[in-house]
Amino acid sequence: MSTSSSSQSRYFTQRLGFSLLTLMTLLTVVPIVAVVIYIVILGTPAISGEFIVGFPREGMRAGGIWPAIVGTFYLTLGTAVFAVPLGIGAAIYLSEYAPENRWTRLIRIAIINLAGIPSVVYGLFGLGLFVLFLKFGTSILAGSLTLSIMTLPVIISTTEEALRAVPQAFRTVSISLGATQWQTIRRIVLPQALPGMLTGVILGLERAAGETAPILFTVAAFFLPRLPNTPMDATMALPYHLFVISTQVPGMPIKIQYGTALVLLAFVLSMNLIATTIRSRARARRQW
Repeated sequence: MSTSSSSQSRYFTQRLGFSLLTLMTLLTVVPIVAVVIYIVILGTPAISGEFIVGFPREGMRAGGIWPAIVGTFYLTLGTAVFAVPLGIGAAIYLSEYAPENRWTRLIRIAIINLAGIPSVVYGLFGLGLFVLFLKFGTSILAGSLTLSIMTLPVIISTTEEALRAVPQAFRTVSISLGATQWQTIRRIVLPQALPGMLTGVILGLERAAGETAPILFTVAAFFLPRLPNTPMDATMALPYHLFVISTQVPGMPIKIQYGTALVLLAFVLSMNLIATTIRSRARARRQW
């Protein structure tokens, strides 16, 4: 009798735990899906060839958002150029070369704290350093550098965790066969850690693509119906453009607002899709 009662109690506890986990999952997923569906329903009527590749006109109440799309792409690309090599390099040093002491622990704590700083603070920092002190002006270069600094903590932390997840036996066997430490890292560790590294990179770049405050101070133009020619030019960007047409332009058709939000959502999701495809192929080749 006692054994049967104990088994029933464990079964009830297990069912209760599964039910709570299912409920928490639904509470997380359902609002996200609802927001996406809402944006798709209201934004789809605005989607057309002219809206995607056209230039804004009539005070942004008509035309397209091509300059904002191109500007967002340039900013994301510039952020990747600056942040990804620095972030991966710093993670490799912290994971593979740096000794475990008080200083490296302080550096890791500082990186974690930097990841929690509000984006508007990074915007003010970029304004002071890149726009005014280095005299880059409001430009793609200043915006990309500011976004790079903001995304570095995410890339460094996730990449370091991915590197540390690779079994130490891989390093031991490689070095015992005569490979140098750098050869081991480049040919063994990095390929095995690639899926986790891609996760960190895409998370950082997605945050950069959707931020408004940093580009507000460093690069974004209110209305600029032309494409930038050099990295020193200002540009429109989808997040700031969405903020402008939603709050600063009276009489703006609601479908244009949600159409812009839908394009930004598609831009971010396409980055996710590409990263997921590459990550899946890398995981298929992983040896552990």
